Amino acid sequence: MSKPINNLTFLTLLLFFSISAEAQNVSVPDTLNGWTQSWVANMNGSQAAYSNWSQGGVSTLSGTASSVYTVMYRKDQYSYGFRTNLKYGQSKVKDEGVRKTDDLISITNRINYQFRDDGSLSSYATVVFRTQFDRGFEYGETDTDPDILISNFMAPGYLSESVGLSYKPAPSIIFESGLGLKQTFVTDDALAPEYGLDPGENFRSEGGLTTGIYYEKEIFENILYTSGLETFTNFLIPIDETDVMWGNELVGKINSLISASFQFELRYDNDFSSDIQLKQVLSAGISVSLY
Repeated sequence: MSKPINNLTFLTLLLFFSISAEAQNVSVPDTLNGWTQSWVANMNGSQAAYSNWSQGGVSTLSGTASSVYTVMYRKDQYSYGFRTNLKYGQSKVKDEGVRKTDDLISITNRINYQFRDDGSLSSYATVVFRTQFDRGFEYGETDTDPDILISNFMAPGYLSESVGLSYKPAPSIIFESGLGLKQTFVTDDALAPEYGLDPGENFRSEGGLTTGIYYEKEIFENILYTSGLETFTNFLIPIDETDVMWGNELVGKINSLISASFQFELRYDNDFSSDIQLKQVLSAGISVSLY
């Protein structure tokens, strides 16, 4: 295990850095009147094979499928957004078998009420559910080290509800703060201690303060950058144990069918680990708007 950093210092720096940083927020356009929906499916993959290759190399085959379905509505000062984000990917590496590379089930519901005609100040209420499809392992570094199960479907699963105020000083950036509830479900008894639950417990509910900073902008032609920083601070624990989720994505459209993306995600969840969690994915593939 790497040496834990000072979490309070890290959180302060992250908040400062992410000011110039919308990602997972369902932002309803001000120009919308009535209902609209979209459904985008992506398939990314890569393959490499080597035989008697002088420069060396390992044969691999990998693929990731994702689906994002969004429904939005606006009428006068009221707006509603619904989004499901599903991802699953695997990679087969020679002599190491098949390993999971991506896994997400995320469902978001959001209601907004605008206090100002320009939409700069509004109240919001959200309900978000998040878990994964399949088992997740910490893989052994050598053939003699066993693979350790660390997650599964609804182990953990998260349900969070929040209400608060949203400030939008410019079309590309949103600041939010409010009160929230967070429920953690771990349906596998063996994994409960991994997520801060006592043995035999499968559920925990927390109340606290939520904040969010969201940014979305086309930084170059056909290249969209989105970023979202979300925090949850339990009222009953020290502030340096605040949960942090920071997601970033660059998406470039090569043409109407082919796109490339770069994702970087950082998390801090003291219930799981006192160290920072990092994820980085670079991919290219087919993107289809189903409607």
